[in-house]
Amino acid sequence: MIAKTYAPTDIEAKWYQYWLDNKLFTSTPDEREPYTIVIPPPNVTGVLHMGHMLNNTIQDILIRRARMAGKNACWVPGTDHASIATEAKVVAMLAERGIAKKDLTRNEFLAYAWEWKEKYGGIILQQLRQLGASCDWDRTRFTMDPALYDSVIEVFVDLYNKGQIYRGIRMVNWDPQGKTAVSDEEVITKEVRQKLVYIRYQSPPTPEGGAEFEAHSASAYSEAEVPPSGARGLVVATVRPETIMADAAIAVNPNDERYKHLIGSQVRIPLIGRVIPVIADEYVSMEFGTGCLKVTPAHDPNDYELGLKHNLPVIDLLNDDGTLNEKAQILVGMDRFAARKAIINLLDEAGHLEKVEDYTSNVGFSERTNAVIEPRLSLQWFLKMEALAKPALRAVMDDEVQLLPPKFKNMYRAWMENPRDWCISRQLWWGQQIPAFYMQDGTIIVAKTKREALRKVQHERLLFALTEADLTQDDDVLDTWFSSWLWPISVFDGIRHPDNAEINYYYPTNDLVTAPEILFFWVARMIVAGYEYRAEAPFKNVYLTGIVRDKLGRKMSKSLGNSPDPLDLIARHGADGVRTGMLFSSPAGNDLPFDEKLCEQGRNFCNKIWNAFRLVKGWTVDPTARQYPTARRTVPALPVREGVSTGLSLNDPLPNGEGRDGPPRGGVLPRGGVLAVRWFDSKLNATLLEMEDHFGKFRISDALQSLYKLIWDDFCSQYLELIKPIQYTEKDANGAASGIIDEVTYLATIDFFERLMAMAHPFMPFITEEIWQDIRPRQPGSSLCVAPYPVPGSVDKQLLADFETLFEIITTIRNVRNARQIGPKVPLPLAIRSRTPARFGPLEGLIQKMANVPAVQYVAEKPESATSFLIKADEFYLDLAGEIDPEQERVTAERDLAYQQGFLDSVLKKLGNERFMANANPDVVARERQKAADAEAKLAALKETLRRLRP
Repeated sequence: MIAKTYAPTDIEAKWYQYWLDNKLFTSTPDEREPYTIVIPPPNVTGVLHMGHMLNNTIQDILIRRARMAGKNACWVPGTDHASIATEAKVVAMLAERGIAKKDLTRNEFLAYAWEWKEKYGGIILQQLRQLGASCDWDRTRFTMDPALYDSVIEVFVDLYNKGQIYRGIRMVNWDPQGKTAVSDEEVITKEVRQKLVYIRYQSPPTPEGGAEFEAHSASAYSEAEVPPSGARGLVVATVRPETIMADAAIAVNPNDERYKHLIGSQVRIPLIGRVIPVIADEYVSMEFGTGCLKVTPAHDPNDYELGLKHNLPVIDLLNDDGTLNEKAQILVGMDRFAARKAIINLLDEAGHLEKVEDYTSNVGFSERTNAVIEPRLSLQWFLKMEALAKPALRAVMDDEVQLLPPKFKNMYRAWMENPRDWCISRQLWWGQQIPAFYMQDGTIIVAKTKREALRKVQHERLLFALTEADLTQDDDVLDTWFSSWLWPISVFDGIRHPDNAEINYYYPTNDLVTAPEILFFWVARMIVAGYEYRAEAPFKNVYLTGIVRDKLGRKMSKSLGNSPDPLDLIARHGADGVRTGMLFSSPAGNDLPFDEKLCEQGRNFCNKIWNAFRLVKGWTVDPTARQYPTARRTVPALPVREGVSTGLSLNDPLPNGEGRDGPPRGGVLPRGGVLAVRWFDSKLNATLLEMEDHFGKFRISDALQSLYKLIWDDFCSQYLELIKPIQYTEKDANGAASGIIDEVTYLATIDFFERLMAMAHPFMPFITEEIWQDIRPRQPGSSLCVAPYPVPGSVDKQLLADFETLFEIITTIRNVRNARQIGPKVPLPLAIRSRTPARFGPLEGLIQKMANVPAVQYVAEKPESATSFLIKADEFYLDLAGEIDPEQERVTAERDLAYQQGFLDSVLKKLGNERFMANANPDVVARERQKAADAEAKLAALKETLRRLRP
């Protein structure tokens, strides 16, 4: 017994376990064509969010479709160790236990980190199963697995030996909360309301210099802002007053007349009195603030460049945690933001504060900890990117790797044409420890292990007395991305064993699905690694999803509280409902304006399919059943139509010898049923071709829309109505009656249903598996997820066009009934005036059944007292007998006449436009001319109607 309503929860759990038990997602190399996707490894700290759900749904659709197409589909899951985020989680866990990281050895801390990972690190992968992700879970990888760890170390040593990795002091993005450097791509820029503080830097107390300063510095202000008499020096506007103690100069533009005479002089830093020079550089904006710029080389990347250019000292006044150190001289030990507030008060008290203004500027935040980033000079390890990036740039520009949508190529080129060296070291303990070992004199030895480093020292430097105790390994770990950039290679152990069977079979992978925000620091770097270590790109296509946003256009996030819990959505709407809901408006590269109503639409889609399944399975097969009216009339001979591409022609005899005018015999499918089946077969094949085109262009949302229309409109609303039984058995004890249907129609419908479920399976795997398993007897272990994907057959375009006309006839007759409040059970005879009446003969039974038309006649003239409507050049007449009001009919005809005349005028205007006629595609011009012809025919019919109705 089929349940009355679709209950996804039990069905989803049942079939997912069935798929796992039967190893249906497992892949091993064989003779089939491989289709490989590697999952963008989510952070081991993560839980499923809306972006993950969109990304992994798309991957699952691609992998399921490839599996059904007979390919050896391999979707490799895994997680990223996420150095910064995970270490922060572990530190927080330890704090709850009263343990400080500083009190632990490295190994003790790592033991706690692994404990945390084993307890929480697999949550997101378990959640992906609820979504229906068909990953090969036996292949689950973690970037700190021994094989992947060793691969990262091997690559570091290799690149160092090639001269591509070096160690040096550079300006980096410093995360004071994580106490580590982070890459540019891990910095999130936000607009922040701040205070713009105007500070006076006084000149040294020399009478000659003081007079100059007093005379000219005042000229930089309006009359209302002229500083008090006797004041001397320059005024600087800054949002970072807490860094003035690290200033190395005041810079002005050499073309600024206000300050030209002061270039080369000196001023004193407020509160500490240190003397610094006034320098000139065209970098300084004359419009911002007062036109004077404080130069702090240690705490601003642009100031650092100015410092190098002018040979200025570098004074770093911040500790690793963002507090002021002893070089600040004042407020030592205070947090930088507390110091900012305190120093404003001190400047005011000392008479150095001119004014404070509200100001909005962009501030960088750490993606991992949300701490405000501090530009800082730091000794770090770097990878030279210029030479490595060239093959990766060429690959994308030449479409060897296709970015989808291609609009991202320009962004990619901008990044890759002049890439900055990659800071690959992080000041953490969780991660791959940098394989650099230091001798006591500071000499660096890079090797995979300390033992290899010692052997290298002993043999290359002949220092045989040294032991491992004389070598100290670098404390830092490698950037997390330095492991994930190897992901498509390392998951198949292609670094350590570059010629193993799996890497040779699965690499390069096929498609990568990811977000645009990691295009540079993950996607581009994977392409770099692919060319460096496999001499080819790691994938062929990169599908870039958009950002999931709320109805107000805001990015969904926990901090805003505007992001629903994906698991709650699945609980309410089912996984299939959520999957389809996410994709209903999710074209590649464009943001998704998410509304839970989309998931409701997905759930309703599931219910529509379920109800259709219950309807069909509730029918009783009877070989003698009739589905269509049997009345026949003599009409002009209908010639066999040319151009029918497949199957039975509309006028061919049926298998039992029934001709167009012959009576039904032998219980075979009546002609209307033949046509309905053949129409839907063509419609299904046409949709398959349409979906293939969409998938080929990665228009996955469009492919779903095509399928949705095929199932909801064409199958459920039209085909099932066309073939629905008109006979029913007596009601059973439960009050249910079974429709009686002929065998040929029933078997064809079951076949259609099975093919539709196969087409829908990649999008909605659970409900389709449930129906597929129940629609026919199945062997144990069989599954829709490995059943053949439907192959398009031939399409009868003329038959599709005929049925479009049929549906328009039916819809128009129903609209006439509604407009004139004529009940659906009132029979309305129909007459047709057409130059090609033969086209309508085979459709008569369907028209009669669907529109309650007792008879169809063919006429040469319009019958008196009939209501007419036109479809293209054909005119149709309904005998409404006493059901109409002539005056109302005249008003309606006049209104329609005005509309058609306006429509014709607009079409003729377009056809009379020389530019349009010169540039338009010939097919477009032909369509416009056909519109004009149709409109003219309708106008003629309406004028005739009005002539008849006027007294």
